Amino acid sequence: MQTMRAAAVKGGGLLADRLKYKYFKLFYLAGLLWSVLRYLLLIGLAFLILYPLLVKLSNSFMSAQDLIDGTVRFIPREATWFNYETVIEYTSFLKALLNTLGISVMSGVLQMFVCTMVGYGLARFKFKGQGLVFTLVVLTILIPPQTYMISLYMKFSFFDIFGLLSLTGVESIRLLDSIWPMAILSLIGFGFKNGLYILIMRQYFKGIPKELEEAAYVDGSGLFRTFAKIILPISFAMMITIFLFSFSWQWTDSFYSSMFYSQIKLLSNTLLTGFEGLMLEGATVGLKNGQPLTATLTNTMSLLIVAPLIILYLFAQKYLVEGIEHSGIVG
Repeated sequence: MQTMRAAAVKGGGLLADRLKYKYFKLFYLAGLLWSVLRYLLLIGLAFLILYPLLVKLSNSFMSAQDLIDGTVRFIPREATWFNYETVIEYTSFLKALLNTLGISVMSGVLQMFVCTMVGYGLARFKFKGQGLVFTLVVLTILIPPQTYMISLYMKFSFFDIFGLLSLTGVESIRLLDSIWPMAILSLIGFGFKNGLYILIMRQYFKGIPKELEEAAYVDGSGLFRTFAKIILPISFAMMITIFLFSFSWQWTDSFYSSMFYSQIKLLSNTLLTGFEGLMLEGATVGLKNGQPLTATLTNTMSLLIVAPLIILYLFAQKYLVEGIEHSGIVG
C-alpha cells in the first residue's frame, strides 16, 4: 500500500513538473516574441525618424545628373563633393559658423550660471514675492516672444540704462549687430528659453537633501562657499544639460538672430538667404536654376548646420541623459 502511495505521489510530482515546464516554456516563448516585436517596433520608429536625414545625406552627394535621373534613388551613381564645396564657397559658411559658435557658447555659459543661481534661490530661500517671481518665470515660458519682439528691438536699437544716458545729454547706444543683446538677455535671465532652464534647475535643487547644506553651515561654511564647494559639484550634470539645451537652441535660432543680427552672418540667416546670390550667379558656378538643385543645396546646408550638434551630443550624451533623469521634469 505504501509503495502504491509513493508511486502515486511520485507520478503526481512528475506531472506537476511537466506542467510547470510547459507553462515556463510558453511564458519564455511569449516573452521572446514580445521582445522581438518590441525591437522591430523600435527599429521601425527609428527608421521613420532617421529616414529624412538619410535621404538628405544621400542627396548631398549626388551630382546634377543624378538629381534629374529617375533611376537614381538613394545611392548616387556619381558621388561628388560639389554640393558641399558650393555651399561653403558661396554662402560664407565658415564665417557664419565662427560667429554662431561664439554667440552660442557665450549664451550657453551665461545662461547656465544665471539659471543655476536663480533656480537655487527659488528652491532654497523663502522671501516676500517668491510666488510672484516664480509666476513670472513660468510666464516667460508661456508667453510667445513675438508679443514683445518690437519692444526688444527698440530697446536695443536705442539702448539707455533707465534713462540715465538721456539725462546726462548722451545719445542712446545702438547695440544691434553685436554680442550685447544676447549677453544682456542671458545675464538678466531673460534669454532664449531661460524660464524653462530656471524651472528645471529649481526642480533639481528641490530634490537635493537640505542636510548637506545644513552640515556645511554647522562646520562654519558660508552661503557662497557652500554653493561653490558643495552644490555646484553635485549639479555638474544638470549644468551641462542646461548648457547643451541653450547651445542647441541658440545654434538653430532664427527669431533673435533675424531681429538682432541683420548685418552679421549666422548659420540661421545664412540658410534663409544664402542661396539668393548663388542662384543669381548660376552662370558663374555652372548651375542652372531648378527646384531639385535648389533643394539639394538647402539640404546640404542644413546637414552642415546640424553636424556640429550631432558631434556635440556624441561627446556629451552621458551628461545629457543623466541630467534629464535627475531634472524632476520627466518621469
